[in-house]
Amino acid sequence: MSRIGKKILIIPAGVTITQDANGGLTVKGPKGELKRIIHPNIKIEINGSEVAVKRQSNSKTDRSLHGLVRSLVNNMVIGVTKGFEKRLEIIGVGFRAQPAKNKITLSLGFSHPIEHVAPAGIEFKMDEEKKNVIIITGMDKQIVGEVAANIREYKKPEPYKGKGIKYEDERIIRKAGKSAAGSSAGAK
Repeated sequence: MSRIGKKILIIPAGVTITQDANGGLTVKGPKGELKRIIHPNIKIEINGSEVAVKRQSNSKTDRSLHGLVRSLVNNMVIGVTKGFEKRLEIIGVGFRAQPAKNKITLSLGFSHPIEHVAPAGIEFKMDEEKKNVIIITGMDKQIVGEVAANIREYKKPEPYKGKGIKYEDERIIRKAGKSAAGSSAGAK
């Protein structure tokens, strides 16, 4: 039995979970509504304010889907109540970002600015205290992480000076640059 899959999920107040005949699951809450198709071998039982995830058989596929589906439903509930956020830090002289309504304009040392348009439900903000931190917020954890990864992909942090876009809690392993003293000693 999956340790994650067998946990009962408690539905908070203000959140409703409905299931249709085609295997679709809809979670509605204060922040909005999320929908997801659930694998047919996994059954979701809704009893009042509790949700239980059950698998049909003990096959390898069903065992692997059991904990996954429970985590996906839990993320949907968290998304419609609190939402998710990723924080990206821009490091480099002259590197900056300017958020607009549904897009963000990045100046990353290229000859042109880069405009990244946000998908539906994603919002860009800049941190008030730290001017070089982009905050990406949204209901769907997968989309928030995907947008953050796509923005980071424009200019990954390099290992010598650390310039680029990195996650705020990411640690960059630095490399030592060329040493003038070491190269002249070997030349003699």
